[in-house]
Amino acid sequence: MYLLDKFLNKAINHGRLIVTDYDGKEYTYGPGGGDYPPETGGRPGPIRIRLTSKKAANHIVRYPQLGAGEAFMWGWLTVEEPHDIRDMVLFVTMNAKRLGDSSLKPKGPVRKALQRAVAKLDGINLRSSARRNAEHTYNLTRQLYERFLDEDRQYTMAYYREADPHATSLEQAQMDKKAHLAAKLYLKRPEDNGGQRMKVLDIGCGWGGLALYLHEMYDCEVTGVALAPDQIAFCKERAEAMGVADKVQFHLMDYRDVTGEFDRISSVGLLEHVGTIHYPQFYEHTNRLLKPDGVMISHCCGRAGPPGFTDAWTRKYIFPGGYIPALSELVTQSERYGWQVTDVEAMRFHYSYTLEEWYNRTVMHREEITAMYDETFYRMWLFYLAGAEQSFRNGMMVNWQLQYVKDRAAIPMTREYIHEESARLRELGEVPGWRFDPGLREAAE
Repeated sequence: MYLLDKFLNKAINHGRLIVTDYDGKEYTYGPGGGDYPPETGGRPGPIRIRLTSKKAANHIVRYPQLGAGEAFMWGWLTVEEPHDIRDMVLFVTMNAKRLGDSSLKPKGPVRKALQRAVAKLDGINLRSSARRNAEHTYNLTRQLYERFLDEDRQYTMAYYREADPHATSLEQAQMDKKAHLAAKLYLKRPEDNGGQRMKVLDIGCGWGGLALYLHEMYDCEVTGVALAPDQIAFCKERAEAMGVADKVQFHLMDYRDVTGEFDRISSVGLLEHVGTIHYPQFYEHTNRLLKPDGVMISHCCGRAGPPGFTDAWTRKYIFPGGYIPALSELVTQSERYGWQVTDVEAMRFHYSYTLEEWYNRTVMHREEITAMYDETFYRMWLFYLAGAEQSFRNGMMVNWQLQYVKDRAAIPMTREYIHEESARLRELGEVPGWRFDPGLREAAE
C-alpha cells in the first residue's frame, strides 16, 4: 500500500477519496469538502473504494491505467454505494487534469519509449490482423450492442445540438449526427444529377445505419464494407427487410480490396483502426476510388494535441491495433496523396455525453449482460465506457470531422449549404424509439 498511498497523496488534490485496504486499514486523500465540480459528470463525493486483495495496491500503482482497470475487472477493487466505477474514474481523472494528466502517465523516458514502441507495433494492421482485430471488437453478440447503443446501432459519437445534452435522446442525437454527416457529403438526388444515382462507398459501415440512411434520403447506391462477419450479416438482413438490397449492398471485405469508382466516400469510426503506418495506403487507395469531382468525409476520434499512443488497457482488452490520431497526422498524410482538406470540425464534448448514455444503458442491463458473458466481462465493459467518457470529458480527446476533395470546385464556396441541408434532413425521417426503453417495455406489456 505504501506506493499507492504515495501516488494518491500526490494525485488527489480536490475533493475526497477514502480507500479501505484489504486488511481494513483506511486511508483518506484530498482536502475534503466532499464535492467536486458538476461539469466533471460525476456525483458528489466523498468516494469510497475498497481493495479486496493483497495484490491490488501494487498492481494498480505499477501502471495506473492498466492496473486499475484490471483490479476492477477481477474484483480486487470495488466502489461503495452510492457511487460506482464511473464516479471514481471521473473523479480521479478530474484531479489528474488539474495536474496536467502527469499522475496517470507512464513515468520515466524508458517506460514512455517502451509504451510508444509497443503501441506502434500494435498499430501494424495487415489484412489478417485487421480482420482479427475487427472481430475482437465488433463480433461480440448482437444482443450486447443493442442493449446499450441506440436503435440504429450507431457505435460512434452522437451529435447533441441542444444547450442541455441530457434533454436530447440518444436516438435523436444519432439521427442528427447522420444528418450532419450527410450534409457534408454534398450528395445529390438523381433528379439533380442528370438522372443518375450517385454511388457512395461507406468504409467501416458498422451495422449499416448510415448507408441505409443515405439511400433513403438521396436515392443513391451505397456499397458498405466492414470486417466483422456478424455486422455484415446484420446489414444484409436490414437491407433485405427494407427492400433495398439491390441498391444498398454490404460486403465482408477489407477496404483495400475495393475496386471501382465512387461519387462519394464516407468513413465513420474507421481511421482509429487503420494504424498510422497504414495512413498512406488509406489515402492513396481512397483517392484512387473517388471521382475527380467527388467528396470524402471522415469522422473519427482524435487528439486535441500532438501525436501520442494508445494506453495499454485499451490495446489489450478493447481495441487491439487501435490508435486515435492527432489532426496533424491526418492532414499531413492526406496532403501527400492529392487530397485537399476543405472543412475541419472539432466535435469536443459530444462523445462524452454519448458514452455517458451507453454506460447508463449498460448498467440497466447488468443481469442480461452477465448472463451472456460473465461478471468479469461486465466490469470490463463498464471500465471501458467510463474510461472513454473521461477521455472526452476531462482529457484531450475530441472527434474530428474532415471533408476532403480532389478538386476545390466540388463543393460550394461557403459552409451555408452544410447547415441548410442538415436542417432540411432533420425535418425528415422519424426518430425511432429504443426497444429496450423501460417506458416502451411497460407500455407494450
